[in-house]
Amino acid sequence: MEHDALDAGEARYELVISVDARRSGQYSDAEKPRMRERIYRVLETAFAQAGVGRDTVHMEDRGDGVLVSVPGRIAVTRLLGLWMVEVHENLREENRSLLVPLGLRVAMHVGPVRHDSRGISGRAVDLTCRLADSAVARQLLDRERADLVLAVSDSLYVDVVSAGGKFIEPARFSPARLGLKEGEVSAWFHLPGRPAPDIGPIAPEEPGAPAGGPPAAPVGGPEAALAAMDAALAARAAAAAGRRVDDSDGDDEDGADRYRAQGDLSVHRNNVYQQPVHIGRVTGDSHRKD
Repeated sequence: MEHDALDAGEARYELVISVDARRSGQYSDAEKPRMRERIYRVLETAFAQAGVGRDTVHMEDRGDGVLVSVPGRIAVTRLLGLWMVEVHENLREENRSLLVPLGLRVAMHVGPVRHDSRGISGRAVDLTCRLADSAVARQLLDRERADLVLAVSDSLYVDVVSAGGKFIEPARFSPARLGLKEGEVSAWFHLPGRPAPDIGPIAPEEPGAPAGGPPAAPVGGPEAALAAMDAALAARAAAAAGRRVDDSDGDDEDGADRYRAQGDLSVHRNNVYQQPVHIGRVTGDSHRKD
């Protein structure tokens, strides 16, 4: 891409597009080249179909995605409208032959971008990438079993999307608050070809926590996982009983009892049993005695 100036100190307002593949870490080394080839085929074909010359946009490879900046002389509405329609259709075409469909998270924002010999940088770039990688984008794509989710910044929605246009329907976007590393921001999410998504049930963003995917397994394997589960159940039971539990023996200074059990533990106070009672487990060939 040619620029009149490559001075890193000179910023230009451009449309930034971040494209990430869903669960890219689950692709094997042999599968990733084919996945990357599909992403580029989807995007570059869409640029041609939308009448946007490949040599007029800047594209950076991100391993499991692509970072794009589009100069101001190309209408943002063309990328939000026709280009997104073509991306979606091309992606659906690719997925028809795949057992595991390729999912893409696309984010857009307009802001000052600085170019140098190695690529682009700036807060506009950072924000766009964070929107594409947000928990809402990840969870929405999975929960709705969609091929594609689009996230746009609040300013882009207000300035461009809200006015509508060819293939741009503002009523099909839903807002959400995201807690990013830089602080809370508003963003708008859209599933091409579908009504406005319901974002309510989606878990809130947690700064610094891995977005999307299952929670990390406890270190130490199955035994550690069981120990963690036991600790969680004990803490929940203690909270319900209004009593603190720790690793000490004996009575607490405030008069509350503390217990440490290596096996089953049953505590009974002020109970009157009118009939024979068995408390505990019966194992093996043991017989209960009343």
